[in-house]
Amino acid sequence: MPDPMHQFEIKRLVELDLFGFDASFTNSALFMVIGAVLITVFIIVAMRKAEMVPGRTQSVAELAYTFVANMVRDNVGTDGMKYFPFIFTLFMFVLTMNMLGMMPYSFTVTSHIIVTLVLALMVFIGVTIIGFVKHGAHFFSFFVPKGVPFILLPLIVVVEVISYLTRPLSLSVRLFANMTAGHTLLKVFAAFVVAMGFLGGWAALAFMVAFTGLEFLVAFLQAYVFAILTCIYLNDALHLH
Repeated sequence: MPDPMHQFEIKRLVELDLFGFDASFTNSALFMVIGAVLITVFIIVAMRKAEMVPGRTQSVAELAYTFVANMVRDNVGTDGMKYFPFIFTLFMFVLTMNMLGMMPYSFTVTSHIIVTLVLALMVFIGVTIIGFVKHGAHFFSFFVPKGVPFILLPLIVVVEVISYLTRPLSLSVRLFANMTAGHTLLKVFAAFVVAMGFLGGWAALAFMVAFTGLEFLVAFLQAYVFAILTCIYLNDALHLH
């Protein structure tokens, strides 16, 4: 039986030492570059000759734009549209990385906690800065819900602060865990198809085909969840509660 975790191994493609730090170009970096290039080329090609009656490529690009724009308006409001480019880029990047990971012989970038954690920290730090810039010290009122009895206030504030500080952890682990678990199961059942022989392998193959379809859905849903949680956090920073 092959090792189902082998697919997540980071491999150095170009060895590079930068002032004592390992800055090698890896397979993870390669697929992030590929994803960024694919997104850029797709948007440029789709909108280069925008027409009133869009073709297939333009329709897909406009659908993605409208989908994220509606997400931002519904969860943040019109004043959140100034942050639309960031949320759109974040959604497209996570979605592309998830989908690239579904391709044979590819690498799933979002199956590594360091990648998802950096994305989550970028959201967390950015949202916190926005909150302080807009509200100043009043931003701390976010941790003091209205109507809480005074005697319970110290406990509630501690709970609210801990809940806020764990946002990047929950945001990153959710994406990382779902992608890692799904790809591990796919690898295990792929091995069962071969190991169980002609008769038993059909059952494993049928399950694998169905589970692959489910994984494509999960890849989209995880990008959607990452983006919509970013919108919710942004709404909290802009409007408090």
